Amino acid sequence: MVAAVLAAACAACATPPPKSDPVPADNGIHALPRLTPARLAVAMARRPIVLSGEVHDNAAQHAMRAEALRRLLQSGARPAIAFEQFDADRQAVLNAARKTAQGSVAVRAERIIRAAGAKGWNWNFYRPYVELALQYHLPIVAADLSGAQAMKVAMHGVSSVFPPGEVAALGLRDIPPRLLRAQEHEIAVGHCGLAPKDMLAAIATAQIARDAVLARSIRPYFSRGVVLLTGNGHARRDIGVMVHLSDAERARALSIGLLEDDPQTPERASAFDVAFRMPAQPRPDPCLRLRARQHGVPLFQSH
Repeated sequence: MVAAVLAAACAACATPPPKSDPVPADNGIHALPRLTPARLAVAMARRPIVLSGEVHDNAAQHAMRAEALRRLLQSGARPAIAFEQFDADRQAVLNAARKTAQGSVAVRAERIIRAAGAKGWNWNFYRPYVELALQYHLPIVAADLSGAQAMKVAMHGVSSVFPPGEVAALGLRDIPPRLLRAQEHEIAVGHCGLAPKDMLAAIATAQIARDAVLARSIRPYFSRGVVLLTGNGHARRDIGVMVHLSDAERARALSIGLLEDDPQTPERASAFDVAFRMPAQPRPDPCLRLRARQHGVPLFQSH
């Protein structure tokens, strides 16, 4: 039971929140701009540090964002491309695969993904971003805490993964109560009220640790610019990666939410500097999937 809930928690930003009841068409959704590659490329060009959210399994969204990134690069920008989908502890493996891989851009991208890609992701969605990084000779940054490490943080605390000095450097020694409560709320809502209340703080701590590691991973690239590809939860300005940046760094950063149409979308959009909407990807009810996990159905995802 515990392992199933923790595995689901590590996938918290992989699926959108449960659908709300339908409301009239004038509920504010249409006040948000519809996602297009042109609009997204313009937004990405506004700041050198871009936290680009996503709904992980939305195929159309990925296609448009890849085209937006292509347009940004064609305009002359040369940011590093950072991936939640590559675990930070695989950076050396990724670098080695990139150095030794030969052949076309597509062949080299596949070699990198096979060598360093975390399990549980649909790499068909992320391969175009890797190919763009190779085509334009951009750094590819493995950015996230691994699923196993996040699980360990949730079950045994931050000191089980990070030495004392690193705990302090990541800002994990004294997590602000407001941030912890906000993450607990998001986890409870995102998991359909199925996560045991006595586990919420532990799961929230693991999510906060992931945000801190994502921030640390992209920081070396702030001077040249960086685009972080990550779930919408990590891209949020109020509780995500932004929380772990300094005031000066946040002034140079832009959080972008790529949201699916839903009655709660306008409210969720307020957590980002810029938000775009698009139709929802057809998918099974995420609450049913979480109930299946709790009953022992193997639906584990490492993220």
